[in-house]
Amino acid sequence: MVPDVSTGNPTMMLCLHCARRVVSPRVRSKYHGLKSHLKFRSAFTSIVKLSFARIDGLIGSNLPMKAYRDESWWTNSTSSTHARSWLDAGWEVKEANLKEGFVVFKKVRQMPRKKRTRAKNRIDTPFKPVHFRVPRRKPPSKTKVSQLYARIKNLERKRAAGRKIRGFKPKPSHEKKLFKPDEKP
Repeated sequence: MVPDVSTGNPTMMLCLHCARRVVSPRVRSKYHGLKSHLKFRSAFTSIVKLSFARIDGLIGSNLPMKAYRDESWWTNSTSSTHARSWLDAGWEVKEANLKEGFVVFKKVRQMPRKKRTRAKNRIDTPFKPVHFRVPRRKPPSKTKVSQLYARIKNLERKRAAGRKIRGFKPKPSHEKKLFKPDEKP
């Protein structure tokens, strides 16, 4: 762990791997997004039609104005960085329509796939499930049982008493003595 120098907070710590990415990030060309998209599409099709707006989204910024105005910008020359991006992916520009704003790429060669070997994660032994013990539930305490029992009894008493009319209060005992049931005060 090393102190985080990018934020200026010396108490914040970073792992060495994260610090390396902050100090020396990977340098990619502006057209890396287009190149990776064309590599991805090469597995499915041999012709791709992309609008200028879609290419803007893939590269993360706008194409230069020359790309919108001049067809020579779309030539397949290895001297320009933008053309090298689609040539390295195995594609060439077949047609560039500036009026309608799209480009048609054609696949010229199949790019070799990189084989990913994961020697670390190779499984040689059969699967062994982890030992798992089913937790047993504790019986409830006597106090909880008695509280639940009392709650049930109270509910039963309420039901047995019948429904009471809302807002009706029975007369207190001193009022019962003062007034007879058939005469009003």
